[in-house]
Amino acid sequence: MPRLKRVNGVGDAFIYGARDYSMRIWLKPDVMAVHGLMPADVMAKLSEQNIEAAPGKFGENGAQAFQYVIKYKGRLKTAKEFGDIIIRSSGNGQFLRLNDIAKVEMGSLSYASSTITDGYAATAIAVSQSSGSNAHDLINQCERILEESAKDFPEGVYHIPFLNANEFLDASIEKVVHTLIEAFILVFIVVFIFLQDFRSTLIPAISVPVAIIGTFFFLKVFGFSINLLTLFALVLAIGIVVDDAIVVVEAVHAKLDQGATSAKKATLHAMSEISSAIVSITLVMAAVFVPVSFISGSAGVFYKQFGLTLAIAIVISAVNALTLSPALCAIFLKPHDAHAPVKRGILQRFYTGFNTAFHAMTGKYRQSVHFLIRRKWVAGAAIVGFSMVLWLLVKTIPTGFVPNEDGGAIFGDIILPPSSSLERTTELSDEVARIAGSIPEVESVCRVAGQDLISGPGGSYAALFIRLKPWAQRAKKGQDISSVVGQLFGRNAHIKGAQVIFLRRLPCKGLVVRMALNFLYRIFLPVI
Repeated sequence: MPRLKRVNGVGDAFIYGARDYSMRIWLKPDVMAVHGLMPADVMAKLSEQNIEAAPGKFGENGAQAFQYVIKYKGRLKTAKEFGDIIIRSSGNGQFLRLNDIAKVEMGSLSYASSTITDGYAATAIAVSQSSGSNAHDLINQCERILEESAKDFPEGVYHIPFLNANEFLDASIEKVVHTLIEAFILVFIVVFIFLQDFRSTLIPAISVPVAIIGTFFFLKVFGFSINLLTLFALVLAIGIVVDDAIVVVEAVHAKLDQGATSAKKATLHAMSEISSAIVSITLVMAAVFVPVSFISGSAGVFYKQFGLTLAIAIVISAVNALTLSPALCAIFLKPHDAHAPVKRGILQRFYTGFNTAFHAMTGKYRQSVHFLIRRKWVAGAAIVGFSMVLWLLVKTIPTGFVPNEDGGAIFGDIILPPSSSLERTTELSDEVARIAGSIPEVESVCRVAGQDLISGPGGSYAALFIRLKPWAQRAKKGQDISSVVGQLFGRNAHIKGAQVIFLRRLPCKGLVVRMALNFLYRIFLPVI
């Protein structure tokens, strides 16, 4: 624990089921009654014979030739030493010792709680993160400390993670990165299909990474981290930042189609017409996302990094559209030769078919627009109808503060009636733990009797930490965390006389006491 608490970024570390060692003296009432003893008599003898003292010396200031230091053992340490404490002497060499009237053993200071994991005695350690620290680095440091400490564990003692925030973060970030790559590829393909020129496709393909890299630079300047919010903003930014580059390329293509003989001149002419539009649309979109960063409260914490990341990416894309994209157009694009022979091939046939279908769809769109222009009441009725549908959906769709995520961990809380004994709580919580362990999607279950997640310590409280199998092993329908929580409620519905609730791992820290655990390790101790 001292090593974990010294890790930079650790806000607090807490042990479930932690016990200090203590010399336990279990008195035997029947034997004490025979000898006429009271507990106060035993406590008095403990105070007399288990003390720190300076007994002095023999022969000191006594006109003797030698003097000897009196050696006194002092505080007792072992159960045998305590058992040899003399309670009473008969005067004829017979002594009544403490082990005659009591059972003496090294035990725990308190037996008010117990922790069992998958049938083994265990200790659960929860480490929480301080505000502003890097969770990824903090968890890696804690893992290294545990790996080093594990070398000194006795045989049969080992540790496993219950809730490691890095597992969820790494899996989530990996998904976002995949989405980022997929979005970039789709943008490349769409631009290539519509512009039908490989050189033109290279310009947005170059502009997007430049804008993203520039955004990362400003994330570092503002002190933001690469997290789910900033990565999600970058995914959305791809579709936005590519627009400015496409506008520039299309404008230059239009000038080349009109007969411009030089890509440089076509670029200069096009930029003189669209520069103000690029600046204005950039300011409009930035004005949408920048105010999000000023939201206060819990929502502001979520949307500050999201809004600023998007705004930064949009501004950088506008700078690219005014500088980099025109330069690339002047370098890559070539004037259109109207007298060049028509190429024949699979790709050209695809272009012809696509253009034919696109023009046909455009014609139908024009017809529908003319139809609505002639019958304005239809458009008005459609707006009213869609508005009503929107209002109905807003009222009926469930609301929530943040999306429910499959964090791979479930917390259980058990509350029995007041004054329930720890033995009763342990028996009932063991039953709930066995039921949870029987679910195929559950990997391990840790049960803590004597305290829970909400009310704290108490003989009528218990808590469960349920670790689910990896996401790859729960890919089928009905194996997600919501289904597992439903099974837990259903299988424990027969339990009467206790309140049993199950909660998935919450994506926000601080919503439930000690429930947002960044890192939790259990040390399994086999029962001998």
